[in-house]
Amino acid sequence: MDQMPETTLDQMLGHMAWANADLFGKLAALTPEALAHTAPGSEWSVGAIAHHVTTAAENYAQRLYGEPRAEKRELPVSGADLAALGAALAAADTRLRAAAHLPGAEVLQWISFSGESLSVPRWVLINQAVHHATEHRAQIAGALAAHGITTVDLDAIDVWTYNDER
Repeated sequence: MDQMPETTLDQMLGHMAWANADLFGKLAALTPEALAHTAPGSEWSVGAIAHHVTTAAENYAQRLYGEPRAEKRELPVSGADLAALGAALAAADTRLRAAAHLPGAEVLQWISFSGESLSVPRWVLINQAVHHATEHRAQIAGALAAHGITTVDLDAIDVWTYNDER
């Protein structure tokens, strides 16, 4: 693929992909017990949230290209599982970044998981992908921190750090 132009949107998606890769690299080094941790009051484990981030990114990318949903995958229980999820997320992030260069006003249509017919402009789906990943990176960091694991430092993967490292 040719190098994409340095647009604001591309840089925003570049940060998302960079932060996701950093997070999943750290998650792959955690113990199975740590992947099972939840935040107080939440039933979603670290592994379940990581699974959700990945499958959602894949589904957003597939919707942007009019493709059917991916096959269901099992929840991760090991570092190897997290590494595989991280690779799948990186591929989805690349596809999301490429789709962002398509017309933003184009209306996309698909059937939701509940069978509802949905129609939204491309920009809405891309915006959702970015905010969705950010929200869940924070949830994962919080769930781990609640158990004394400070491996994920959100300040180390913020947009300011991304800019400095570029």
